Amino acid sequence: MASEKTLKFKSAKDLEQAIEAYFDGCVEDEEPVTITGLALALNISRETLRDYGPDDVYFSLIKKAKLRVQHAYEKRLIKRGNSGDVFALKNFGWSDKTENGKSFDMKTALVEFSDTKTEDVEK
Repeated sequence: MASEKTLKFKSAKDLEQAIEAYFDGCVEDEEPVTITGLALALNISRETLRDYGPDDVYFSLIKKAKLRVQHAYEKRLIKRGNSGDVFALKNFGWSDKTENGKSFDMKTALVEFSDTKTEDVEK
């Protein structure tokens, strides 16, 4: 049984043309670019599109298409500040908070930097 991720395209060029047709159609019809729209254009489910990994045959084309969708959301977010665009980007793994948990003391860093420079000069 063939995997659902096996696309019905004879070649990478055919897939690339289908992806381009989707994006061109969105521009022509003044429709927003979306992951669901891309999945429909490729005749696969949104989940299948999401699950493409590096071992899949057309991964690089799918990855680039998904980046183009993210780019469209990002541009709309900058232009409109819409929370729907924030939600969509979070589904791509974006985050709106700092999660590194590290603190930074500028005064200590400057003293340490100053001491390092002095040691370098003395050598």
